[in-house]
Amino acid sequence: MKNLNPQSANKVVAFRWVKSPQKGLLVLNQLLLPHQEKWITCRTHAQVADCIRHMAVRGAPAIGCVAAYGLVLAAWEKKFTDAKVLVAHLYASAQTLFSTRPTAINLYWALERMKNAIKEIRTKASNDRGKIKEIREYLEAEANEIYDQDLAGNHKMGELGSELLSAHSVVLTHCNTGSLATSGWGTALGVIRTAYRRGRIQKVLVDETRPYLQGARLTAWELAQDKIPYELITDNMAAHLMKTEKIDAVLVGSDRIASNGDVANKIGTYGLAVLAHFHRIPFYVVAPTSTVDLNIRSGSQIPIEERSRKEVTHIRNLPIAPLDSHARHPAFDVTPHGLVTAIVTEKGVVRPPTLETIQALFNIKS
Repeated sequence: MKNLNPQSANKVVAFRWVKSPQKGLLVLNQLLLPHQEKWITCRTHAQVADCIRHMAVRGAPAIGCVAAYGLVLAAWEKKFTDAKVLVAHLYASAQTLFSTRPTAINLYWALERMKNAIKEIRTKASNDRGKIKEIREYLEAEANEIYDQDLAGNHKMGELGSELLSAHSVVLTHCNTGSLATSGWGTALGVIRTAYRRGRIQKVLVDETRPYLQGARLTAWELAQDKIPYELITDNMAAHLMKTEKIDAVLVGSDRIASNGDVANKIGTYGLAVLAHFHRIPFYVVAPTSTVDLNIRSGSQIPIEERSRKEVTHIRNLPIAPLDSHARHPAFDVTPHGLVTAIVTEKGVVRPPTLETIQALFNIKS
């Protein structure tokens, strides 16, 4: 695939911002991967919201970046002559974008940054037309900065995380945490990419990650693009392989981290943490500081998204269970911080994750 975003320095990108001749956001439709590579052209914030809601784009950091650009599109989707009307429209659009996925805090974080940018710029222009122009330009600059900071943070986490691995490690990962989930390098998969280049990865075991199969469809595809050796396994093989084979570490991402270090991530992560703890395998979480929610004290306060039962009973609209089956799909689970060996962020490695070490990361005094 042609690299549509040169800054990523990687073959795979999840989205691309287009400045001209008309503002737009191109989103790689991850629902069709790995067999089809098709791009969705978004011209409005509502189209961006649909991409997030229906998981054409997913992964907490990527969702934050895409939502920020969605708000830029909102500023351009109508011909505004009154700055107050524009601002009201932007706030309403932000709420629409925020309502798409409840668990990933990066979505809220990015939109709050964009709203703060609106507050900063709206008092600086002398007239409505000037305000409209400056609000639009300022929002686009802020979205670009969110993107740039995420990409730089990805590479920093890759460097820090790779130092935790010894040469020729066999690692296990869950869901997708690569370029498709971020601005273009990855969190846990970014660590794997960096470590592989440094000779520290022998092989990656990839959980298929039921029911949405992000591991099978996306992570395996990304690793194949980079020619990193991997083996795809079903989720229920992890315990057997931990018992019978050499696995040096488990690496996962996160959608929200509580202030005490409890971690919400794709359903199945908690089970892996329990297994890793029993088999004395280091369990590493890799996530940017924007994933940390300092407003909640523990994982019990993290909202868990419950998605459609059809995502469990069907694969690509093909039924795999009786059509009248009752099914559950909590999309995430919460891993207690006591099962996490360390959290790797762009600001440093938190080991062990506790309320005190998380506060120290943010220079918060108790």
